[in-house]
Amino acid sequence: MSTSTSGITEYTRDGLTFDVTDRGDPSAPAVLLLHGFPEDRQSWAAVADRLVDAGLRTLAPDQRGYSPRARPDEPYPQAYALTELADDALALLDAAGVDRVHLVGHDWGGALAWMLAGAHPDRVATLTVLSTPHPAALRRAATSTPWQLAHSSYMLFFQMPRLPERVLLRRLEGLLRSSGMPRAEAERYAGRMREPGALTGALGWYRAMRHSRGAVHRSRVPTTLVWGRHDGFLGRQAAESTGAMVLADYRFVEVDEGHWLPERQPDLCAAEIAARVAGTV
Repeated sequence: MSTSTSGITEYTRDGLTFDVTDRGDPSAPAVLLLHGFPEDRQSWAAVADRLVDAGLRTLAPDQRGYSPRARPDEPYPQAYALTELADDALALLDAAGVDRVHLVGHDWGGALAWMLAGAHPDRVATLTVLSTPHPAALRRAATSTPWQLAHSSYMLFFQMPRLPERVLLRRLEGLLRSSGMPRAEAERYAGRMREPGALTGALGWYRAMRHSRGAVHRSRVPTTLVWGRHDGFLGRQAAESTGAMVLADYRFVEVDEGHWLPERQPDLCAAEIAARVAGTV
């Protein structure tokens, strides 16, 4: 696998500095990889290996709340609204000299990717989302299916002040492993969340949910959703109804897997991303 790096290692926006891994030929088609909770840019390492070997450029940032120099305190939690997170991603494209990008997101990064594809189709060439149904489909499922409501209840808990930090600092590694994340990654992510301010920054995405309602529209670009039928957080109804939220070519891929697709299935993820980029799906 290729280990080459190129281009930028960080960028700034509104006084915040974000760490980035920029790999591959700077002139190649660019793929922006947006991680979820409680992951970071390293969650994409194995996927990026394969994409770079396929002739693509990959940009993987530690996003707002995850980069140590990009953890705003005020105003909070509005500072973590999807519109702010989207502007962070667009600023990265500008810093990297990318006009239009092939966009990929997982978990919360998937929700942000849906937002970008709907609101900024001029900057997004294609969209591949791993695990995360369209937010509107997920909201409908949460109000109509007991399974999704029960399995989304942790999102409400995370919006409470202080208590989630106390609980998760003790239990996060075990919770990740019990949900199917490989042990090494669970240990590393839990360790990073113990850095000062890291967990509160990551939870800012949940605590800003009420400031992000209505921000996500239908995707207007060619789109693929890859969903694991054993996902313990995001259920079938939301996944299967996501196609109605895409106003372009759409592909739904159901796999025999759980939630943590970038870590557990890098070959599959890279193949679906590369196929969407090439327009061969």
